[in-house]
Amino acid sequence: MKTGNLWDIFCKVIDNFGDIGVCWRLASDLAERGERVRLWVDDPTAIQWMAPTPHPRIEVLTWTQPIQVENLQPSQILLETFGCEIDPEFIASYAIWVRDSGQNSAWINLEYLSAEAFVERSHGLPSPVMSGPGRGLTKHFFYPGFTEKTGGLLREPTINQRFEKFDSAKWLAEQGLVVGYEQLVSLFCYEPPALNDFLQQLANAEKPTRLLVTAGRASTAVQTEIQRLNIAEPLWNKHEQLSFSYLPLFSQEDFDHLLWACDLNFVRGEDSLVRAIWANKPFVWHIYPQDDLAHSHKLEAFLSLLPQSESWQAFHRVWNGLNEKPLPNIDLEQWRVATTEFKARQVKQIDLVTQLMGFVAKTH
Repeated sequence: MKTGNLWDIFCKVIDNFGDIGVCWRLASDLAERGERVRLWVDDPTAIQWMAPTPHPRIEVLTWTQPIQVENLQPSQILLETFGCEIDPEFIASYAIWVRDSGQNSAWINLEYLSAEAFVERSHGLPSPVMSGPGRGLTKHFFYPGFTEKTGGLLREPTINQRFEKFDSAKWLAEQGLVVGYEQLVSLFCYEPPALNDFLQQLANAEKPTRLLVTAGRASTAVQTEIQRLNIAEPLWNKHEQLSFSYLPLFSQEDFDHLLWACDLNFVRGEDSLVRAIWANKPFVWHIYPQDDLAHSHKLEAFLSLLPQSESWQAFHRVWNGLNEKPLPNIDLEQWRVATTEFKARQVKQIDLVTQLMGFVAKTH
C-alpha cells in the first residue's frame, strides 16, 4: 500500500460519544485507503471499547493543551471536527510548513450532519484567516449531507461485503441472545418523551417483541419507565409480549451487527443514523434535543427528504416530542419499503471520504 498523506484530525468529546464515533469511522476509512492519521482526542477512553483493535495507520493522541509541537512531523491536512478549535501553537507550526513547502493549506472544518438548506449553500466555502498564527491561510467548511451538493455520508467501501457475509443467528447466539419467533427491536436513544407509550404499544401488540436496549442512557431510561409502569399499571405487560435484553457497550463493528440483526432500529445522534441507513432496516431517529428547539427544524428538514410515509414521519415527530399526539402504530412493512427507497437514493451519492480526499487534492 502506497504511503498517503498525513492527516491531523482533532476531536473534542462533548457528550454521548457521537463526536468520537464519527471521527474514528472517518479516521479508519482514511487509513484503509492508504492515508495516515493522527487522531487528537481530549478524552480517548471511549476508543478502548469502540475500536478495541488498534489500526496500524492511526495514531491516537491525547489532546492536551498546549500541544508540544517540537519534533512533531508536519501533516499535510488539518481537520477540525464540529467546530473545535486547534491550538494556536499547532496552527503556527502548520503555517510555517505551508510557507516553507510552498503548498496551499488544506485546513478543513468538518461540520455536523444536517439536511437543512444552508448546508448546500455553505459546503466547500473558503474562510480566509485574517489574524492570529494562521493569518494568510484559508480554512474550508465541509458539510456532510444527503444530496449531491453536499459532502455525502460516511460509507466505507467494504460495507457491502461485510453485510453479505453477516450471519445474524450466529452473531445473536455469540451475544448470548436466544431468539425465538419474536421481532427484534434495538433501542439506542436519549430519554424520548413517548417512551411510556412505546413500551405499552409493544406490550399490547399481536406479535411478541424483544427489545434490545443499548448501554447507557437508553438502558437507564427504559428501566426508569418500567418502574413507573409497574407502579401505575402493574399488569401493563401481563401477557409478556414484550421482553428485554440489556446490552453491553458494543464496538462500532458490533453496533453495525446489532442494526443488521434487528427488524426495527431506534437510533440517536449522527453516527448511528448513518449506520441505520446503510443497515437497510426500518429506523426511527432520536435527534439530539436542544433547549432552543433548533433540533425541530433539523428534524423536519430530514423528514422532508424521506419517502412519503405519513405514519413514519408522524412517529418521528411524537418520538422526538415535537407534538403531543398519540404515538402512531408502527407500520413495519410500509416503513421497510420507504427505508429501502431512501437508502437506494443515498447509495447513489459519492461517500464522504471519497469527496473529502478529492476536495483536498484540489485545494492542497
